[in-house]
Amino acid sequence: MNPNRREILIKASVFGAAACISGVCGCRTAPVTGRRQLILVPEGQEIQLGAQAFEETLTTETVSQNKPLSDLVNKVGQRIAQASGRSDYQWDFKLIASDTQNAFCLPGGKVAIYEGILPVCQTEGGLAVVMSHEIAHALARHGGERMSHTMASDGIKKVAEKLAGTYVPDKSALLMQAYGVGTKYGVLLPYNRRQESEADRIGVDLMAKAGYDPSAAPAFWSRFGAAKGETQAEFFSTHPSDQRRSQDLMSVMDDALSVYQQAPVKYGQGVGLFS
Repeated sequence: MNPNRREILIKASVFGAAACISGVCGCRTAPVTGRRQLILVPEGQEIQLGAQAFEETLTTETVSQNKPLSDLVNKVGQRIAQASGRSDYQWDFKLIASDTQNAFCLPGGKVAIYEGILPVCQTEGGLAVVMSHEIAHALARHGGERMSHTMASDGIKKVAEKLAGTYVPDKSALLMQAYGVGTKYGVLLPYNRRQESEADRIGVDLMAKAGYDPSAAPAFWSRFGAAKGETQAEFFSTHPSDQRRSQDLMSVMDDALSVYQQAPVKYGQGVGLFS
């Protein structure tokens, strides 16, 4: 084949694959923000992977024996779960006995809160900020979105490689790639800045619907930034800076407070976690 003709065919095929993939974008929009998303992974598959990953995580982490705090985590979590509108999720809330300042929610409503982040939370309201933010990632299917972008990128690349005669089958599982390198499922996969900001926005509405004062959110992120001694510039991070998060949340606080005013039961900031 004429080299120029081959190059034209490769470019045309890549363009066609990209156009086909991008045509799916309009099939789903993220809650609250309305951002269009590329989602190629069936939600049922995400939920199945989430359950498997959660089960695996609980074999390597120690579930806290602090019953009062564990009960509180479950109480706040159940209120947020009810406000989420996802009664089809098999919600499960675990407090992990670890000083790590972390939390996550896997598809299907599998939530883990690490004891190390509780002093930064200070109150039920602070805990609701963390839990709503992590649950927002699952509601917006940010994990499935990452998987889909990987699938799209790999698909276009393979079209080009196959036409160029350099295609080598990828033996690694696509889903494992999406959930992190070096682990089976990668439950601590970092989200990008856009997804983190979106989870912040969805999260304040979610906690407000659950009856928690959303003004706790900017305060929490300011405390979190101070607690970890944030020095890295936002530009070099996949996450928005905690100061930026706090500012962004303040800009939408009027809307979130309006949602809060409509909550059937209001808990405000709730009780102190260590009072």
